[in-house]
Amino acid sequence: MLVTYDGLFTPSSYQPLRYTFLIWVMVLLGGTGNNYGAILGAFVVWFIWIQSAPFALYIINIFTSHLDNSNAIKIHLINSIPYFRYLMMGLGLLAVMRYRPMGLLPEKILRN
Repeated sequence: MLVTYDGLFTPSSYQPLRYTFLIWVMVLLGGTGNNYGAILGAFVVWFIWIQSAPFALYIINIFTSHLDNSNAIKIHLINSIPYFRYLMMGLGLLAVMRYRPMGLLPEKILRN
């Protein structure tokens, strides 16, 4: 799957955080014993992944609005926006493991 996504496979192009960790977050967030939970987890993680960069830019602009645009701190924070995605994934995983350890859609146990 990685080869079809990237077009080729080289060991230096593999990013374990992106290709392995995010898949585990998707499954754990949705629910490990439920296919629908894994699909829901994939959509939730995808939405957070897409929306976290604009949200981070919005928050940074609020807290640094009094600083000049050439300020080193403001420039560093704006350049660090892509890393905010990983922070959000980690916080989301911690929240799910703490408050919903079975995932958003836990496995339904059938009793005979």
